[in-house]
Amino acid sequence: QVQVVESGGGLVQPGGSLRLSCAASGSIFSIGAMGWSRQAPGKQRELVAGITSSGRTNYADSVKGRFTISRDNAKNTVYLQMNSLRPEDTAVYYCNANIKITVVADGRNYWGQGTQVTVSS
Repeated sequence: QVQVVESGGGLVQPGGSLRLSCAASGSIFSIGAMGWSRQAPGKQRELVAGITSSGRTNYADSVKGRFTISRDNAKNTVYLQMNSLRPEDTAVYYCNANIKITVVADGRNYWGQGTQVTVSS
């Protein structure tokens, strides 16, 4: 069974930094793209950052220059380094990973449970 678990959320002051981690575990054949999305109260879930298996990245305009996504394939882990945090970054952050559990299976998106990030003074 595959499990995706986020960690690293918490309360930070505006201008502060936080690093989120997300590790996939279980019966994994391969992992394709990984990414981070977030959902704030009253808003739709939005893609924050994504990274392909080859390391290509993309970011939402609202976080460009402030957030950095990276991955460690040996650890089946994706990270989100968040700098210069703003109150509007407050949201539940969700990790996702496209994972194949066998060579013949189609890749499927697996989601973590979410981790709360609150930016407030």
